[in-house]
Amino acid sequence: MTERAKIPRRTFFAGLGLAAAAGVAAKLAPESATSAITNVLSPQEPDGDSYRLTEHVKKYYRTTTI
Repeated sequence: MTERAKIPRRTFFAGLGLAAAAGVAAKLAPESATSAITNVLSPQEPDGDSYRLTEHVKKYYRTTTI
C-alpha cells in the first residue's frame, strides 16, 4: 500500500478517536457545565413587554416571503 493511501485513513481514524473522546467528555461533564452551554446556545426569552419572536410572528414572516 502506498504512503498516500495510508495518510487519509490515519487522519480518518484520528478524527474518529477525537470525536469519541469528545462524546465521552460531554457525557462525563458536570451538569452545571452542560446547562451553561445550553443557556448560551438557546437564550431565554426576556422578561417584560419587549418584542418576542413567537410562533404566530414566525408564521407571519413566512407568509410575507416571496
